[in-house]
Amino acid sequence: MIVELRTYTIKPGGVPAYLDVYMREAMEVQKKHLPHMVGYFSTDIGPLNQIVHMWGYADLNERARCRDALYADPAWQVAVKKLLELIDVMETKILVPTIFSPIK
Repeated sequence: MIVELRTYTIKPGGVPAYLDVYMREAMEVQKKHLPHMVGYFSTDIGPLNQIVHMWGYADLNERARCRDALYADPAWQVAVKKLLELIDVMETKILVPTIFSPIK
């Protein structure tokens, strides 16, 4: 398993609006296409105005297939346009578990 870690820095004061749009319009569409939401968080201490979410995939090929399906969904196109208006910076990392990690 690999884990995709996404950190979005939201425009100041925009986290509530981002989460509202995400929960109402994007979450179910995204979960329909992506196999495993590991977690979805907002920051409270440290860098503020950030949304951090993690998605699990068997491998990079599964990630590519799932994301292609997501971006082909017209409902996602509508929702993501609204979300992108609230985001200043996007960062993505692919995490590979160590041999002793409980997530494999």
